[in-house]
Amino acid sequence: MSKPFRALRNFALILPAFAMVASPALQAAPAKAKRAAAGKPAPAPKIDPNTPWLYRGSDIPQDKEWQFGELPNGVRYVVRKNGVPPGQVSIRIRMDVGSLYERDHESGFSHLLEHMVFRQSRYLGEGEAIPTWQRMGATFGSDTNAETSPVSTTYKLDLPNATEASVDESMKLLSGMMIAPVINEKNVRTDVPIVLAEMRERGGTATRVFEQTQQTLFAGQKLAVRPVIGTPATLNAANAATVTQFHQRWYRPENTVVIVSGDIAPEAMEASIKKWFSDWQGVGPRVAEPPFGDPLPPKGAKGLAPIGETRVLVEPEMPRSITYAVLRPWRPVRDTVVYNQGIMTESVAQAIINRRLEAKARAGGSFLVAQVTKDKIARSADATYISITPLGADWQAALRDTRGVIADAMAKPPTQEEIDREVQEFSVAFESSVEQRRLLPGGKLADDMVTALDIRETIASPEVVQDIFNRSIKLFTPASILAKTRAMFAGNVTRAVYVTPQAGEATAPALRAALATPVAANTNARLAANSIKYSDLPAVGQPAQPVAEKATGLLEIKQIDYANGVKVILWPTEDEPGRVTLKVRFGGGWRAFTAQTAPYATLGEMALVDSGVGPFDREAMDRASTGRKIGFDFEIEDTQFVFKADTRAADLEDQLHLFAAKFAAPRWDSNPVLRAQAAARINYESYAASPQGVLERDLKFLERGRDPVFRTPTPADIDGTSVEGFRQVWQPILSQGPIEVQLFGDFDQAKAIDALNRTFGALPSRGSLPAGTAGLDARTLDPSAEPVLLYHRGQDNQAAGIIGWPTGGGTAQLRESRQLEILTQIFQNRLLDKLREKLGEAYAPQVVNSWPLELNAGGNVFALANLQPKSVPVFFATAEEIATDLATNPVSVEELARVTEPLKQSLTRASSSSAFFMYLIEGATSDPERYRGVRSVLGDYTETTPEAMRALAQKYLAPGKSWRVAVIPQGQDLAKSAAGSVPVAR
Repeated sequence: MSKPFRALRNFALILPAFAMVASPALQAAPAKAKRAAAGKPAPAPKIDPNTPWLYRGSDIPQDKEWQFGELPNGVRYVVRKNGVPPGQVSIRIRMDVGSLYERDHESGFSHLLEHMVFRQSRYLGEGEAIPTWQRMGATFGSDTNAETSPVSTTYKLDLPNATEASVDESMKLLSGMMIAPVINEKNVRTDVPIVLAEMRERGGTATRVFEQTQQTLFAGQKLAVRPVIGTPATLNAANAATVTQFHQRWYRPENTVVIVSGDIAPEAMEASIKKWFSDWQGVGPRVAEPPFGDPLPPKGAKGLAPIGETRVLVEPEMPRSITYAVLRPWRPVRDTVVYNQGIMTESVAQAIINRRLEAKARAGGSFLVAQVTKDKIARSADATYISITPLGADWQAALRDTRGVIADAMAKPPTQEEIDREVQEFSVAFESSVEQRRLLPGGKLADDMVTALDIRETIASPEVVQDIFNRSIKLFTPASILAKTRAMFAGNVTRAVYVTPQAGEATAPALRAALATPVAANTNARLAANSIKYSDLPAVGQPAQPVAEKATGLLEIKQIDYANGVKVILWPTEDEPGRVTLKVRFGGGWRAFTAQTAPYATLGEMALVDSGVGPFDREAMDRASTGRKIGFDFEIEDTQFVFKADTRAADLEDQLHLFAAKFAAPRWDSNPVLRAQAAARINYESYAASPQGVLERDLKFLERGRDPVFRTPTPADIDGTSVEGFRQVWQPILSQGPIEVQLFGDFDQAKAIDALNRTFGALPSRGSLPAGTAGLDARTLDPSAEPVLLYHRGQDNQAAGIIGWPTGGGTAQLRESRQLEILTQIFQNRLLDKLREKLGEAYAPQVVNSWPLELNAGGNVFALANLQPKSVPVFFATAEEIATDLATNPVSVEELARVTEPLKQSLTRASSSSAFFMYLIEGATSDPERYRGVRSVLGDYTETTPEAMRALAQKYLAPGKSWRVAVIPQGQDLAKSAAGSVPVAR
């Protein structure tokens, strides 16, 4: 499935449990939420000066694993011992400054300064920051990065193989970056083009819609007019003096928090912070935080949430969507137990509404997706968002039907059964978080602390959060849920935006009138009580014992074979308490489809699971899973289909039963297919809105040599599908062909095998793959200096280029495929340095090594970049120049180390997880080479020579071996392109 389809499906089918976990208020990960109705804060309590600074004024029990401190100059810090992954230390430097702190002429300065801090500083020469940490094993982008938001700028370093000495050196370098970046005209003029390239890459239709939506929803506030990345005018006007003034105003010790979580002694972390940050003194007096403004109602307006600004955006490449928000002022809160109990009550109310909306969408109606979310936005507003994807041009019906469900929730309390269902969902998520708390990586814990600081609330351990929730259950009454529901939809003002591809379909006054029109409460959306259990599923078949059990020679992993063609890779391990992972690989993957049946692959990714199992439709599956940790994800790979889920030992047998029943007794409900067809049609036109969208649509098709199986189906293709056709394509896929089950995690082996005997062992004989399944060969584009031309309908200053070199596939050359990753990352470093740092032509060019282990061929090394149209030939020439040099001259030992050390550290960290090993041996039941390949993985990825890299580049990257693709604006010609470019056939 293409990513937009997958994103739409995930959004459409979001479960309340996910909403709860993702919501900061209810995270079992500790950052607390920002979701209470605005109002006057409670009287300030007496504050014990010995209380850690984060908890002053709060009665939330302190998470004792964090150690807090303050330096005399105002720098605050917090440190924590954490051994996940082993040897890593995560450092975050959070500055209390973001785009909302900027003055009019400084728009974008927070983000520009983020770039300049990495450019050059007290202890780092120009361009030395990234190579310095690469030599320490940190990968640029994932281990070394920074981000700017409206309210903060955070610098991130995940340092592998950390020692007290390397952490101290890193703290020294980071202190120099914060305190004394080198801000001169040369550096400003170097970084501004890079930021403008980033702006161009992130621009386009979607960004324009986001910015105009922000301008409407937050009209009159700074958030409406302060894009984080700034504007071309303010960035081009930036100079050393103005950026220095901005730095001196906001980069001060009082605005700094240093967060360290990792695998060294907290005392060493604390000592290093004190050593490098204690002498820092701000320049001039501290400046107060500027006002961000409040959402204000129209003059003279009255009522719960009077209608304010509305807007209609006509974007021909965007699907229809309605977003309206009920806005209240943001106010600081006392982060107390009572406050959090109110948030939890509110979250239950929100989950009930979303479940009703999802049930209505599944049943078929006027909208594909509708959802309510509540959040506090950038300390600017406490907002309730309602987002709707209409199924067609009748947006009024979609809005009316969504509001009808909400009106019913506001009119009458929910049933106790509805409340209990959501409580069970929340409870299992909290329980799992407690069970798995020691698995939380140090980087995640540090990021949670940043989130808490951004929303100015505290942090709590999973045990504390679970305890507060359990004590809150008695508060979740129909009356209290009703009160919270009504509060969610009351506020200062309601504002709305409608995006449509069709001009003349709506106007701002019509949208305002539709929101102001009273709606009848839709009582049909309420879900009746209906207790369903997995025991209601029919038995899969006659239980069977394995015909073979054998050790794999890897750790305690064993393989179990059944006579019916099912093979199981089994690994019980206590390394990840409370977590069990199940993957079921079957069928032929993309090989199962022809040009005629390929549209059903797209529909299957969205509808196969939702079509049901035996007597269970999707609603019944959800009900049976209430209070359980049972999942059902599905994806299509080159040679396999995959069901997967994270579960736990207590739910493992039912999880196995659910998956096995999908093979033994699939259900074929029509509504999920109809919904998938609608989603595919809605999304298709949006691909043309940007170069990235066009590549999303066409890159796989081109990579595979224009194999029509990989062509994204058009609306006409989708119109040619049917519910019956869906069944005819997918039924043989589910009923035929070998199955590989991967089961690993915290479970009892004997009980798991017994459950497997009754489920997968009980399936009928699987036989061979269905007739017509393609072989393992794969095509790629033929080498050509003439690029394939594709066209987008977005901004006329956006383009993209891809240049690729065919490689190979399969496990026969496993070491060579891994060595190619080293060469690819050397290429990546050079392309980034040349195209971004020296030429300023692209913000984030990438080089990717694609070597399909399951196929005999089809691999490519390809470089891609988002560019200005005029720069596409420059990109091709630059990439070809680098490839030729790699094939001609050996790399230096130092350049090689900048790649192999981060790879070594990444693999060392990954190998602490059982999932890493199970990923490496996927498919090993039919290709035992996968088992043997695990032992050489570290050496294959990290041990090489400059001459070996040159030989590999000569084999694959030599001149004349590349293919090219250019995506340019519709109506333009490729700059300096040779005649005869071949437009892709659509």
